[in-house]
Amino acid sequence: MDMVKNIFPFSFNFKEKDTNGLIVSIIIYIVLMLVSGIVMWVLGMIPVINILTGIVGWIIEIYAVAGIVLSVLNYFNVLK
Repeated sequence: MDMVKNIFPFSFNFKEKDTNGLIVSIIIYIVLMLVSGIVMWVLGMIPVINILTGIVGWIIEIYAVAGIVLSVLNYFNVLK
């Protein structure tokens, strides 16, 4: 579990039942998805880099969704 906490630091930086911490954590991950989406869109206009940006963007979105799920699970004290 310590390795997961190191990979997803924003999912575990608040205590369970801390609504403000949950909201801030989810907003951080949503902003990450928006910023990476904009950067990937701009870089996607270059034909050679288009495939690479698609793969990296997909990985970033999976990371952000997993972070949101872990934040919600931490909020409801499911994770030990």
